[in-house]
Amino acid sequence: MRTRKEIRKNLKARAKKILKKHYWLFLLLCIVSSILGGGSILTSSGMSDPEADASLTTATSYSAVITSFLEFMVEITEDSVESQEQKIRETEARYVEDSLINPRAVLGRSRGVLASVVNKVSSGAYLMTLVLGIRSLAGTDSGTVIILLVGALALMFLLEIFVVGVYRTVMLRMFLEGRCYEKVPAQRLWFLLRVKKWCHVGIARFVTGILSLLWGLTLVGGIIKAYSYYLVPYILAENPGIKTMDAITLSRKLMNGHKWECFVLEFSFFGWDLLGILTLGLSNIFFTAPYKAAVLAEYYAELRRLGRERETEHIDLLNDTYLFENADPLMLEFTYSDVYEEYGRKLPDTAQLKGIQRVLAEVFGVTVRRSQAIETLETEQSLRFQLEYDKKASESLVYPTRLYPIPEHKKRKWIASQNYLRYYSVWSVILIFFTLSFAGWVWEVSLHLITDGEFANRGVMHGPWLPIYGCGSVMILLLLNKFRRKPTVEFVLAMLLCGCVEYFTSIFLESLHGGTRWWDYTGYFLNLQGRICAEGLLTFGIGGMAIVYVLVPFLDGLFRKLPVRALIITACILSAAFAVDQVYSLKYPNEGKGITDFQEVTVSGTAVNIFDF
Repeated sequence: MRTRKEIRKNLKARAKKILKKHYWLFLLLCIVSSILGGGSILTSSGMSDPEADASLTTATSYSAVITSFLEFMVEITEDSVESQEQKIRETEARYVEDSLINPRAVLGRSRGVLASVVNKVSSGAYLMTLVLGIRSLAGTDSGTVIILLVGALALMFLLEIFVVGVYRTVMLRMFLEGRCYEKVPAQRLWFLLRVKKWCHVGIARFVTGILSLLWGLTLVGGIIKAYSYYLVPYILAENPGIKTMDAITLSRKLMNGHKWECFVLEFSFFGWDLLGILTLGLSNIFFTAPYKAAVLAEYYAELRRLGRERETEHIDLLNDTYLFENADPLMLEFTYSDVYEEYGRKLPDTAQLKGIQRVLAEVFGVTVRRSQAIETLETEQSLRFQLEYDKKASESLVYPTRLYPIPEHKKRKWIASQNYLRYYSVWSVILIFFTLSFAGWVWEVSLHLITDGEFANRGVMHGPWLPIYGCGSVMILLLLNKFRRKPTVEFVLAMLLCGCVEYFTSIFLESLHGGTRWWDYTGYFLNLQGRICAEGLLTFGIGGMAIVYVLVPFLDGLFRKLPVRALIITACILSAAFAVDQVYSLKYPNEGKGITDFQEVTVSGTAVNIFDF
């Protein structure tokens, strides 16, 4: 019979193998869990349970938030509203003045929406606005304080239960799936929504937390029950439909006789925690946190196995067999027979395209002309993409969702007009460029009209287009064609690509026109030499996603309804007009008020150029 030391050694050996296989996924899951919990995996506690660690850091973070909130409320009750408003205005003015002293600072806080938000959050302006609104309803300062405190605590409570707590359950589920399967797709993050158990899991965790809190009023009882309820999150990860009290009872049964063993397992990570202190938390980030979670997933699997051998009461509620073992190949073949049939059909190939046409189609997703074969290929590729998960499941590479005891609710809408896995014709791409260039021009002109109350023809050129918007959109569409199936990668690359385009375009225009600038982000939060800023990059990233997955497929669907001749004529006319404008603007660029004018502001003896929007 194996000793407990040998069992721990085997658990850790298996966990290391699994961690090596899914390292980057497990690392990301732990980092997100720490961020959501309001803590940091840079800090380390003596506990090895990630749930316990997260709870501790969350409690600490929430205590700090509540303390700061109380201090603010005390100041409001002691001072007049007018006095508090004056302090807030002075604080915001100080932020702007400090930013203007060093106008090229990356963390600029004098201009832009993001800088304004940061300033108002830091100064308490938003909270003050909320206080005034509630005060007008409550009628008294004491009533306002009570309402705000209750509301803040309720909000933090809901976030902890239905966001943080539920996410940790999903994280544990993905760790468990990683034990048996080669891949754990990111889409598994939504499995609780697909089985419609998100709220149920949140409520179950809340009830468990309340019981633990009540037992915690008695010192010994609190420690014992903490280990009695230890497996509840893992049980919910396996069977999110289980009744709350059944999950608690089953956890108690499985932990019976294993509480001390669990404590020793946790304590065995003490050396890793010390290493985290010596490495300033780096080892916690890159190894200890995911390693602990992987070991505890193995520990749950071991206790579950022992429970089935001993026929523990209610053990039949843990009925997700294929979370811990691979399904029989014949069963998978039968369950996913339609997938085999779909993949057995030969898809149209682009082999009929030669030379540059083949390169355009395969690399950039562009065709010179539309054909029935291309349209059929688009539809089939979209279907193939949706079936990729089922294909992997049929090969035991990922968890077989069709064998899950709780049926998943998937909404598959095959809408051809919104299929983003498509091939765009050259003429459609040209019209997309002009449409989005015009949309960018309208956006810029509207912003200036709203903020300054006057019309200004924005941009270097004289026509109603801002080519940087069209170029950025088309570059995202074509250069990132290979990443269309990976939205996260597409988002990051869209920000980087558009940031590079905007940065180097700024340098080019400035050198071409003797130092004249057509945009300047000086004073914006997180800006680089005033040429790009975080606010713009986030806009590019979000806009890029909307362009690739929603807007451009919609526009292309409209353009496909046009006769080919009309499409070509329109594209040629617009291209000719654009070329004329481009040549003219090289010699006579569009300049003037609201376009390239700057005003000089002197702050503490330092001259600063601020772009006048």
